[in-house]
Amino acid sequence: MAKKKTIRTIPQARTPMPEQAPRARARNFGEVACGYTLENALVEAERCLQCPDQPCVRGCPVGIDIPSFIAKIAERNHRGAYDVITDTNLLPAVCGRVCPQESQCEGVCTVGDTLEPVAIGRLERFVGDMAIREGWINLPYVEPTGFRVGIVGSGPAGMACAADMAKAGCEVVVYEALHEPGGVLKYGIPDFRLPNEVIDVEIDKLRRLGVRFECNTLVGRLFTIEQMIAEMGFDAVFIGTGAGYPSFMGIPGESLNGVLSANELLTRCNLMRARDFPSFDTPLMPGRRVVVIGAGNTAMDALRVSLRLGAEQAICVYRRSRAEAPARAEEIHHAGEEGVAFRWLTSPVEVLGDAQKRVRGLRCQAMELGEPDASGRRRPVPVPGSEFEIECDSVVYAIGTNANPIVGQTSKLRLDRRGYIETDDDLATSILGVYAGGDIVTGAATVIEAMGAGRRAARSMKAYLGLRDSDVVFAESAPYEARRFGFPPGERGHARLRLA
Repeated sequence: MAKKKTIRTIPQARTPMPEQAPRARARNFGEVACGYTLENALVEAERCLQCPDQPCVRGCPVGIDIPSFIAKIAERNHRGAYDVITDTNLLPAVCGRVCPQESQCEGVCTVGDTLEPVAIGRLERFVGDMAIREGWINLPYVEPTGFRVGIVGSGPAGMACAADMAKAGCEVVVYEALHEPGGVLKYGIPDFRLPNEVIDVEIDKLRRLGVRFECNTLVGRLFTIEQMIAEMGFDAVFIGTGAGYPSFMGIPGESLNGVLSANELLTRCNLMRARDFPSFDTPLMPGRRVVVIGAGNTAMDALRVSLRLGAEQAICVYRRSRAEAPARAEEIHHAGEEGVAFRWLTSPVEVLGDAQKRVRGLRCQAMELGEPDASGRRRPVPVPGSEFEIECDSVVYAIGTNANPIVGQTSKLRLDRRGYIETDDDLATSILGVYAGGDIVTGAATVIEAMGAGRRAARSMKAYLGLRDSDVVFAESAPYEARRFGFPPGERGHARLRLA
């Protein structure tokens, strides 16, 4: 029997992640974090205490059996570790890179009470990357049911829902407005954080499950949600369009040349390959001195992309202090290493233009922190007489996003006051057979939370269609005397038999 591990017997230091040198990586789009080697992963796996109460599992939005997959790594059973993860998470190589583990699974890790928490995200990425190299894929036998399911949006919520419905035997069609599937994973996250090749491999696994992707298809313009149900033959529909409509501040000068949203900057650079100009003909005019307003992960991406596109200076302007910045600590750290300058407690009041209506600067005022607001963070309060100017030729807004209005404007879906789709606890919308989840329901959230919503919606859709769900296979949905051969009368997911 293996000796029980204690906080004193495990490796005390968190295994560092190998990275590109800051000065080199600030001028290329290669991945910053190089990933664990086998030796790194084995050492870090030894730091897991295998806690019986498993707080990390409760901290994961999709409930990955984290102690089990780490134990498999320690046993060098890496295929077994992959099988454990993909039981609940379709995208380990993606989530291992971009999920905020520090506020989810790692944030409640027992080891973290005394030492640095176990690097769960890095270990997940290690397994996901090995699966890509080795070509691992788990394709279950699927008994076709005859049901057709439409998915609107190919981001993490849509992909998770599509996978579960395909495994349930449904014909699944995913509609994507842009020319490549992947949603925010493709257009919103730069290659130095999440390489496109990783996303493409995961999407290919969906195709091998039988999922069909229809790109360049803007639902709400080519056809409506109601038409999908009434005319196109879909038995159920899931909406996972995300919340990609950018926010601005409404201050003077926002219409000047040189003002754009982080969404536009990142989409042009990532999905449309403006970073490879002139090999790709997407126009993008990178600034020499770029100011990015905001301090979330998207803001950090915009700042770091600007440097890689040739900016001499990239400045982060945020109205609160670093302690309140919503970006992951790792992203702020990496941005600082690469040369990003930070102006904390600074709020823009006007974008300044020259005679040609081009950006020449940003007028700001200093702020101080007052009492906490509804979010629990201390409210920024202007300091009288503290206005000053920052010289710049480009201003990028990264202060949050809103629901894209197209689907809501072209259907009879009930929306909330902010324009997001209203759902019940089962993620059902106001239209029968139509479900929604992810950012289009909750507002901006994480990749793994969107995936969790997609899987939750899939469970509800299977119940609506009368399909047996392996997660609730033992649930009593009808009294025994009302069953046929042991099956509830409304259930349609059993295999069909033909008698001789």
